[in-house]
Amino acid sequence: MTPPMIRPKAGRLLPALLLLLTVFGPISMDLYLPALPALTLELSAATSIAQLTVTACLVGLAAGQLIAGPLSDRYGRRGILIIGIVAYIVTSALCAASPSIELLVAARLVQGLTGGVGIVIAQAAGRDVYSGGALIRFYGRLTVIGGFAAIVGPLLGGMLSSVVDWRGLFVVLSAIGAGILALTLVVFRETLPAGQRTAGGFSRTLHDLRTLASDRVFRGAVLNQGFLYAALFAYLAGATFVLQDIYGLSPQAYALAFGANSAGFMVFGYLSGRVAERWSVRGTLTIGIGVAGLGALGLLLAGLTHVPLWLVLASLFALASGVATTSPPATTLALVSYPQIAGTASSLLGMVRFGFGGVAAPLVGIAGAVSILPLGMVAVTATVLAAASFLLPTRLPRRVRTISSRATVPAPVTR
Repeated sequence: MTPPMIRPKAGRLLPALLLLLTVFGPISMDLYLPALPALTLELSAATSIAQLTVTACLVGLAAGQLIAGPLSDRYGRRGILIIGIVAYIVTSALCAASPSIELLVAARLVQGLTGGVGIVIAQAAGRDVYSGGALIRFYGRLTVIGGFAAIVGPLLGGMLSSVVDWRGLFVVLSAIGAGILALTLVVFRETLPAGQRTAGGFSRTLHDLRTLASDRVFRGAVLNQGFLYAALFAYLAGATFVLQDIYGLSPQAYALAFGANSAGFMVFGYLSGRVAERWSVRGTLTIGIGVAGLGALGLLLAGLTHVPLWLVLASLFALASGVATTSPPATTLALVSYPQIAGTASSLLGMVRFGFGGVAAPLVGIAGAVSILPLGMVAVTATVLAAASFLLPTRLPRRVRTISSRATVPAPVTR
């Protein structure tokens, strides 16, 4: 019989640090975007090549999580996290010093790899120290912080661009990493004791991946998030063309609309964690899929016929808010049953989210900036697949249906 797992205690500052670690992805993606035209001009790069600096970071964020998660299950969270943050500081500085667009793209790939470490450790360490309703609330807060960082990133980048050039923005990212490193060294204590770590090398990791992939609840939750985040990334990639080029919004009006949607993402992510804890994890996830689906249908309608601006704005808001609603319950379902390989489970979840998003984002530009139809088609297809991935399987096991603040912690996976 497997002995009961002893949970490490979370210090007062640890939750705040874990939430802060989740900003690596949004900040790395968004902070320098206002300076992208200047970067393109200075490095004499084609626009399409300069945009690869965004794609490379996105690919790195997905791959970095897949690498860091299993390593943290084997060697512990703290050491892997510190290595990742140090590497992030160094590669951000290399981005600032890049003399050519080719070297910048390569540096951005590595920056994404190292930034993915913070994201996966935040989710895995949260699983180490929380259970039941507290775990659901924690993942709700992660969603809120992700939405907040998505708002602050472009705004902060725009303000800094009036003071420093694009190289200076990467210096700022390096400084942010240094600040997080200092806080990590002081606050973060190992959350995965040596006795609870996985043993073995690559074969052990492959075994864990097969175990996760064979679990229909885990598989359904991860695929659900992958497809929904594909719709979300399609929105992020296409909204600026839809609202500015087609509906004629000014940059200021677009920023206001984007901010409202990000605020909706934050609010619904927070409410989702509370509702899932007190009512139903599966029910909350189902509602989120439905809300996102309504938003996707509105965008498809806008692509098929002319609709007023308010309907497009409402559809974008519903899409973003619906995805946020699904995030806390789906993350909980994916990680709750695997406390000893939470890093590996979290890495797969993050990789699928960013990977599916990276594939979907370019598809909205197929028709250029003259039609909303590709965005509507991608959003509808993704939400239908998200619903099918999770809602079609048979009933959830009782261990999943009874997650609540009063639920007992599921027994650790027998090694």
